[in-house]
Amino acid sequence: MSIFKAYDIRGVVPDDLTPDLAHGIGRATARFLAAKTLVVGRDARSHSPELTAALVRGINDEGTDAIELGLVSTPMLYHAVEKLGADGGIMVTASHNPGRYNGFKICREHAIPVGEAGGLKEIEALVPERAAAPVAAARGSTRSEDVLDGYLEQVLGVGEGRPALRVAVDCGNGMAGVSVGPLLDRLGLEAERLYFEPDGTFPNHEADPLKVENLADVAAAVKRSGADLGVAFDGDGDRAVFVDETGTPIPSDLATALIGCHQLRTHPGARILFDLRSSRVVAEEIEAAGGVAEICRVGHSFIKAQMREVGAQFAGELSGHFYFRFGDNLMADDGTAAFVAMLDVLAAAGRPASEVVAPLRRYAPSGEINSRVDDPTALIESLAQEHAGAPEVSDLDGLLVRYGDWWFNLRVSNTEPVVRLNLEADTAERMAQERDRLLARIRS
Repeated sequence: MSIFKAYDIRGVVPDDLTPDLAHGIGRATARFLAAKTLVVGRDARSHSPELTAALVRGINDEGTDAIELGLVSTPMLYHAVEKLGADGGIMVTASHNPGRYNGFKICREHAIPVGEAGGLKEIEALVPERAAAPVAAARGSTRSEDVLDGYLEQVLGVGEGRPALRVAVDCGNGMAGVSVGPLLDRLGLEAERLYFEPDGTFPNHEADPLKVENLADVAAAVKRSGADLGVAFDGDGDRAVFVDETGTPIPSDLATALIGCHQLRTHPGARILFDLRSSRVVAEEIEAAGGVAEICRVGHSFIKAQMREVGAQFAGELSGHFYFRFGDNLMADDGTAAFVAMLDVLAAAGRPASEVVAPLRRYAPSGEINSRVDDPTALIESLAQEHAGAPEVSDLDGLLVRYGDWWFNLRVSNTEPVVRLNLEADTAERMAQERDRLLARIRS
């Protein structure tokens, strides 16, 4: 089934995804996880209630109990899985995709992701069998839970600073508004609130803050209101992107450095992870602050697994995913928690966000550049041979090549038929020279 992706299940409704299929996915997930209880949440898309009802019916038909959360963000679902001691959870969402899409994000106990390498293929194979199987002799039951208060206490725990700042917040009509509104009330912040009402048609702009055009409204609100910080969330609330008091976007790798260093104040010597597309600044800042900087693959399932394996306290990704250790067993990406953590950074700094970020803007990044190629594997293998003499060559995720004054990473996208290039150099001139040379080689 084409709707089964690397990290989740996603497709157009009803062309790709139907209630019947949702029912089969519910049964197959319950069966694969051998679950006694699964938590289910949903976003505000018009078809989410129908898909959720079918999904829960499938879970119950397998003999598994369901706990319905209603309208929540994905991080709220992760919190509920841990807090309620469930065997896993399913979030009905297509994240930042347009309103005609929907899908499912699946996790097991402790909100451990179920992706392509962790069981999603097995669930896919089980769907036809379980959809046609007899209903369990003892069907599962369904109950509802409200986890908002406990979730807010969790995210407030990532930072102690409560600065008297003015902020501009764009929830993009996604699910972040469910938690961010009550959070702002608790913090007592002056806030310019944009698009807090969940609306699965996303009437104002795409709920994807990684696209700079989707930051235009929050940047304008910052300037209009004289805010000290702006933040925009994605559709299901697990990503956040910041802008400073001038409305200038703060690259997420630099935000990783800021939050990671601040986490070291309360967790000295901790291990901080950053994805391999991130600026050299991240490792330099973490190590200067006494932490252990460690590189990781792109993708939430890989990052969370590495956090567990090495005992990392925090991780950041260029895409705006920020990962927190919320206890011994829960590692989760959470845009609302990232917002709290960034407020803590600014409280400690006592300076405007632009001044806090300025020292980190010491290298010249290319930004992520996509190219369509006929044979990505052959291209990467060929480039690896051409750069075999570089001081550092790694195949951790695609091809990573480091020279003294510049580096690049080329990797195949897990979500689109493209290769993605990220490059950074000591100077803008060097970056442009190597970027153009590599792009000509890739696109030839």
